[in-house]
Amino acid sequence: MDRGRLIKLCIALIIPLIVILIPRDMIPIDGLTVTQHRVVAIFALALCLWVLEPIPIFATSVLIIVVELMTISNKSIKWLMPSGEAPEGFGEMVPYKSIMATFADPIIMLFLGGFFLGAAATKYKMDTNLGRVLLKPFGTRTALVMLGMMVVTAVFSMFMSNTATTAMMLAVLMPVLRSIDAVDPARISFALAIPFAANIGGIGTPIGTPPNAVGMKYLVDGDGQALVTFAGWMGFGVPFVIVLLVVAWLLLLFMFKPSKPNLEVEFKGRWLRSPQAWVVYVTSAATILLWLTGGTVHGLTSHTVALIPVAVFCCTGIMTSQDLKGLSWDVLWLVAGGFALGLALQATGLSAALVESIPFASMPALVIICIAVALTFTMATFMSNTAAANLVLPIMAALGASLSSLVPLGGQMMLILVVTFSASLAMTMPISTPPNAMAYATGWIKTGHMAKAGLAVGALGLALTAVMAVLMNVMGFFDR
Repeated sequence: MDRGRLIKLCIALIIPLIVILIPRDMIPIDGLTVTQHRVVAIFALALCLWVLEPIPIFATSVLIIVVELMTISNKSIKWLMPSGEAPEGFGEMVPYKSIMATFADPIIMLFLGGFFLGAAATKYKMDTNLGRVLLKPFGTRTALVMLGMMVVTAVFSMFMSNTATTAMMLAVLMPVLRSIDAVDPARISFALAIPFAANIGGIGTPIGTPPNAVGMKYLVDGDGQALVTFAGWMGFGVPFVIVLLVVAWLLLLFMFKPSKPNLEVEFKGRWLRSPQAWVVYVTSAATILLWLTGGTVHGLTSHTVALIPVAVFCCTGIMTSQDLKGLSWDVLWLVAGGFALGLALQATGLSAALVESIPFASMPALVIICIAVALTFTMATFMSNTAAANLVLPIMAALGASLSSLVPLGGQMMLILVVTFSASLAMTMPISTPPNAMAYATGWIKTGHMAKAGLAVGALGLALTAVMAVLMNVMGFFDR
């Protein structure tokens, strides 16, 4: 480990240590219990490690789960637990099985199914061939080819990892870039179009991007039943994606206007026709169809449907043990750690105590929403959008449930949705999202290009989010 990372690691460890050593009555949270105090320190540890990144962000998530099991679970270290009956002010211990269960949360299974679909599509060339087929109708006009690239990228990123989609589409983009002069601004606009479209497209489905999965975790009723189905999310997510995608396309054309109206580019591809390839095609189509038709038609939840391609691809040998090693397990662990952090905040009562300690009740509802959105967007700009969602959403869920002033605007559901969307709209810096980092690594764009265009797209996306929330409230979507 180099010196810089070592310093960051020391800072990330010292700050939570200071937090745990501060007397409880000096922390401005009324009635703070011992277990809540420990969760505050764990939250500080997660925040520091996710922001400074001295270790991989997925490693931070695993560390969170281990620390929770050792300090706040009902099977934690012996001398950290009360002997006999818990004294007043000690607080609630979290069942250790609940903490461990975050690794197998239904949302994790939903993401796992998406990863299997994406990996199988890549292995049997379904993604690149479909991409080339979908691009052909857009002709050779520069602006339309760019729009085609963005549409195809957005569609794939709804059902595949944004990172995998970006990698695939950057490969498809290569023949396009070879036909563009080195000094033509179109190179910049095309290079930015792919990551922006991937970031935007991921918003369209619950599995499109990890912040959506985190948001879905809190969109449940009192019995733990999902308030938003897969198809229900697409009902508002896809129109949002379509509008913002067109806005981003026009914005890129305006900022980096192509020098030539037409491109000389040819897309070629050949569909595989082996039995395994047909299994991939049919299973992928069936899975998406089952997701779209929803549980009201066939009775299966989207989480159960997600496991169908897992079973089919494993049993037919399409996904081998070697293929399994290539899946994005780090993303699943990252999300699981966020769920464990949210569980600790809720199960110990810290999130509710935190909300009660901040004078939100005296603030206008719109001010609360703006603060939540600005906080999430800013955090997601300089750290993983998943980590930002993991940190903010548990508190926002408790806040939304406790404030009656938010009810006329859509209540808790509205607040969770706008915060979730805000996390995905942060695409200003190369470090903001993996697609941004991949596009920046090509050398075709500079940080200034990304910052200028990303901030504009993000700001317009936040404005569109506000419009969407108002329309959904008027239509009665939040009345459930």
